[in-house]
Amino acid sequence: MKLFDGGRAPNPRRVDIFLREKGIEIERVPVDMGALGHKAPEITALNPLQRLPVLQLDDGTVICESVAICRYFEEIHPEPNLFGATPLERAQVEMWNRRAELSFLGAVAAAFRHIHPAMKEWEVPQVPEWGEVNKPKAVEFLIFLNSELAGRDYIAGDRFTIADITMAVGFDFMKPARITCPPELENVLAWHQRVAARPSMSVT
Repeated sequence: MKLFDGGRAPNPRRVDIFLREKGIEIERVPVDMGALGHKAPEITALNPLQRLPVLQLDDGTVICESVAICRYFEEIHPEPNLFGATPLERAQVEMWNRRAELSFLGAVAAAFRHIHPAMKEWEVPQVPEWGEVNKPKAVEFLIFLNSELAGRDYIAGDRFTIADITMAVGFDFMKPARITCPPELENVLAWHQRVAARPSMSVT
Protein backbone atom coordinates (compact mmCIF):
# COMPACT_ATOMS: atom_id res chain seq x y z
CA MET A 1 0.00 0.00 0.00
CA LYS A 2 1.06 3.60 -0.37
CA LEU A 3 0.05 6.92 1.09
CA PHE A 4 -0.15 10.00 -1.09
CA ASP A 5 1.01 12.50 1.48
CA GLY A 6 0.51 16.27 1.57
CA GLY A 7 3.23 16.93 4.14
CA ARG A 8 2.55 19.60 6.77
CA ALA A 9 -1.02 20.43 5.77
CA PRO A 10 -3.38 19.65 8.68
CA ASN A 11 -5.13 16.52 7.41
CA PRO A 12 -2.02 14.79 6.04
CA ARG A 13 -0.29 15.67 9.29
CA ARG A 14 -3.08 14.02 11.29
CA VAL A 15 -2.48 10.72 9.49
CA ASP A 16 1.29 11.10 9.83
CA ILE A 17 1.04 11.54 13.61
CA PHE A 18 -1.37 8.60 13.85
CA LEU A 19 1.01 6.31 11.94
CA ARG A 20 3.94 7.42 14.09
CA GLU A 21 1.98 6.68 17.26
CA LYS A 22 1.24 3.22 15.88
CA GLY A 23 4.81 2.64 14.73
CA ILE A 24 3.57 1.91 11.20
CA GLU A 25 5.82 2.54 8.22
CA ILE A 26 4.39 2.45 4.71
CA GLU A 27 5.44 3.76 1.32
CA ARG A 28 4.88 7.52 1.04
CA VAL A 29 4.31 9.40 -2.19
CA PRO A 30 5.03 13.07 -1.41
CA VAL A 31 2.72 15.55 -3.12
CA ASP A 32 3.67 19.22 -3.26
CA MET A 33 0.45 20.97 -2.35
CA GLY A 34 2.13 24.36 -2.61
CA ALA A 35 2.58 23.64 -6.32
CA LEU A 36 -1.04 22.39 -6.49
CA GLY A 37 0.16 18.82 -6.84
CA HIS A 38 -3.09 17.61 -5.29
CA LYS A 39 -4.85 18.82 -8.44
CA ALA A 40 -2.62 16.77 -10.74
CA PRO A 41 -4.25 14.09 -12.93
CA GLU A 42 -2.76 11.23 -10.88
CA ILE A 43 -4.31 12.49 -7.64
CA THR A 44 -7.58 13.49 -9.31
CA ALA A 45 -7.91 9.94 -10.66
CA LEU A 46 -7.61 8.60 -7.13
CA ASN A 47 -9.70 11.28 -5.41
CA PRO A 48 -11.85 13.48 -7.68
CA LEU A 49 -12.24 15.91 -4.76
CA GLN A 50 -8.49 16.60 -5.11
CA ARG A 51 -7.76 16.35 -1.40
CA LEU A 52 -5.03 14.66 0.56
CA PRO A 53 -4.10 12.31 2.07
CA VAL A 54 -5.08 9.34 -0.08
CA LEU A 55 -4.35 5.73 0.84
CA GLN A 56 -4.12 3.20 -1.99
CA LEU A 57 -4.18 -0.45 -0.95
CA ASP A 58 -2.29 -3.20 -2.72
CA ASP A 59 -5.42 -4.29 -4.60
CA GLY A 60 -5.97 -0.76 -5.88
CA THR A 61 -8.71 0.15 -3.40
CA VAL A 62 -8.58 3.84 -2.46
CA ILE A 63 -9.43 5.28 0.96
CA CYS A 64 -9.77 9.05 1.33
CA GLU A 65 -10.45 11.30 4.34
CA SER A 66 -7.93 11.38 7.15
CA VAL A 67 -10.08 9.84 9.90
CA ALA A 68 -11.24 7.03 7.59
CA ILE A 69 -7.60 6.23 6.83
CA CYS A 70 -6.79 6.26 10.54
CA ARG A 71 -9.73 3.95 11.28
CA TYR A 72 -8.46 1.49 8.68
CA PHE A 73 -5.06 1.35 10.34
CA GLU A 74 -6.68 1.05 13.78
CA GLU A 75 -8.48 -2.08 12.56
CA ILE A 76 -5.41 -3.78 11.13
CA HIS A 77 -3.05 -2.56 13.89
CA PRO A 78 -5.25 -2.34 17.02
CA GLU A 79 -2.48 -1.41 19.44
CA PRO A 80 -1.71 1.08 20.74
CA ASN A 81 -5.39 1.88 20.74
CA LEU A 82 -6.23 5.43 19.61
CA PHE A 83 -9.99 5.25 18.96
CA GLY A 84 -11.21 3.84 22.28
CA ALA A 85 -11.09 0.36 23.81
CA THR A 86 -14.68 0.02 25.13
CA PRO A 87 -18.06 1.05 23.70
CA LEU A 88 -18.20 4.03 26.06
CA GLU A 89 -14.62 5.10 25.38
CA ARG A 90 -15.11 4.80 21.62
CA ALA A 91 -18.20 7.01 21.86
CA GLN A 92 -16.33 9.58 23.96
CA VAL A 93 -13.37 9.65 21.58
CA GLU A 94 -15.72 10.00 18.61
CA MET A 95 -17.60 12.81 20.35
CA TRP A 96 -14.46 14.78 21.14
CA ASN A 97 -12.82 14.16 17.80
CA ARG A 98 -15.93 15.48 16.06
CA ARG A 99 -16.01 18.50 18.34
CA ALA A 100 -12.34 19.18 17.64
CA GLU A 101 -12.93 18.86 13.89
CA LEU A 102 -16.14 20.81 13.52
CA SER A 103 -15.88 23.46 16.22
CA PHE A 104 -12.13 24.09 16.24
CA LEU A 105 -10.08 22.79 13.33
CA GLY A 106 -12.79 23.85 10.90
CA ALA A 107 -12.80 27.39 12.29
CA VAL A 108 -9.00 27.65 12.23
CA ALA A 109 -8.90 26.34 8.66
CA ALA A 110 -11.60 28.78 7.54
CA ALA A 111 -9.64 31.69 9.03
CA PHE A 112 -6.47 30.58 7.24
CA ARG A 113 -8.08 29.83 3.90
CA HIS A 114 -10.03 33.08 3.71
CA ILE A 115 -7.41 35.49 5.07
CA HIS A 116 -3.92 34.23 4.24
CA PRO A 117 -2.58 35.67 0.95
CA ALA A 118 -1.05 32.30 0.00
CA MET A 119 -4.56 30.80 -0.23
CA LYS A 120 -5.87 33.30 -2.78
CA GLU A 121 -5.57 30.81 -5.65
CA TRP A 122 -7.01 27.95 -3.58
CA GLU A 123 -10.05 29.50 -1.92
CA VAL A 124 -12.13 31.06 -4.68
CA PRO A 125 -13.74 33.29 -3.74
CA GLN A 126 -11.72 34.26 -0.71
CA VAL A 127 -14.00 36.01 1.79
CA PRO A 128 -11.85 37.78 4.39
CA GLU A 129 -14.90 38.69 6.48
CA TRP A 130 -15.70 34.98 6.89
CA GLY A 131 -12.12 34.32 7.94
CA GLU A 132 -12.32 37.01 10.60
CA VAL A 133 -15.65 35.66 11.87
CA ASN A 134 -14.04 32.27 12.47
CA LYS A 135 -11.16 33.54 14.60
CA PRO A 136 -13.27 34.17 17.73
CA LYS A 137 -15.11 30.89 17.12
CA ALA A 138 -11.81 29.01 17.52
CA VAL A 139 -10.97 30.92 20.70
CA GLU A 140 -14.47 30.31 22.05
CA PHE A 141 -13.91 26.57 21.71
CA LEU A 142 -10.56 26.85 23.50
CA ILE A 143 -12.29 28.59 26.41
CA PHE A 144 -14.82 25.74 26.58
CA LEU A 145 -12.04 23.15 26.38
CA ASN A 146 -10.03 24.86 29.10
CA SER A 147 -12.81 24.21 31.60
CA GLU A 148 -13.08 20.59 30.47
CA LEU A 149 -9.35 20.00 30.87
CA ALA A 150 -9.48 21.09 34.50
CA GLY A 151 -10.38 17.49 35.35
CA ARG A 152 -8.28 15.42 32.94
CA ASP A 153 -4.99 15.42 31.04
CA TYR A 154 -6.22 14.58 27.53
CA ILE A 155 -9.06 15.64 25.27
CA ALA A 156 -11.25 12.53 25.53
CA GLY A 157 -10.13 11.07 28.85
CA ASP A 158 -7.04 9.93 30.70
CA ARG A 159 -4.92 8.94 27.70
CA PHE A 160 -3.81 10.15 24.28
CA THR A 161 -6.22 9.43 21.39
CA ILE A 162 -7.03 10.63 17.89
CA ALA A 163 -9.02 13.45 19.49
CA ASP A 164 -5.73 14.83 20.83
CA ILE A 165 -4.18 14.49 17.37
CA THR A 166 -6.98 16.48 15.74
CA MET A 167 -6.93 19.14 18.43
CA ALA A 168 -3.12 19.46 18.44
CA VAL A 169 -2.93 19.82 14.66
CA GLY A 170 -5.57 22.53 14.83
CA PHE A 171 -3.79 24.26 17.70
CA ASP A 172 -0.49 24.33 15.79
CA PHE A 173 -2.32 25.61 12.71
CA MET A 174 -3.48 28.67 14.65
CA LYS A 175 -0.11 30.33 14.01
CA PRO A 176 -0.44 30.61 10.19
CA ALA A 177 -4.13 31.42 10.72
CA ARG A 178 -3.01 34.31 12.95
CA ILE A 179 -5.02 33.20 15.97
CA THR A 180 -3.56 33.36 19.47
CA CYS A 181 -4.51 31.23 22.43
CA PRO A 182 -5.32 33.50 25.40
CA PRO A 183 -2.55 33.10 28.02
CA GLU A 184 -5.07 32.63 30.82
CA LEU A 185 -6.20 29.28 29.32
CA GLU A 186 -3.64 27.45 31.44
CA ASN A 187 -5.22 24.00 31.14
CA VAL A 188 -5.20 24.16 27.34
CA LEU A 189 -1.60 25.38 27.28
CA ALA A 190 -0.51 22.65 29.70
CA TRP A 191 -2.28 20.03 27.55
CA HIS A 192 -0.57 21.33 24.43
CA GLN A 193 2.80 21.23 26.12
CA ARG A 194 2.18 17.59 27.07
CA VAL A 195 1.20 16.44 23.60
CA ALA A 196 3.79 18.58 21.80
CA ALA A 197 6.51 16.69 23.69
CA ARG A 198 5.50 13.38 22.08
CA PRO A 199 7.97 12.19 19.39
CA SER A 200 5.09 11.70 16.94
CA MET A 201 4.33 15.41 17.01
CA SER A 202 7.68 16.60 15.69
CA VAL A 203 7.46 18.25 12.27
CA THR A 204 9.92 16.89 9.73
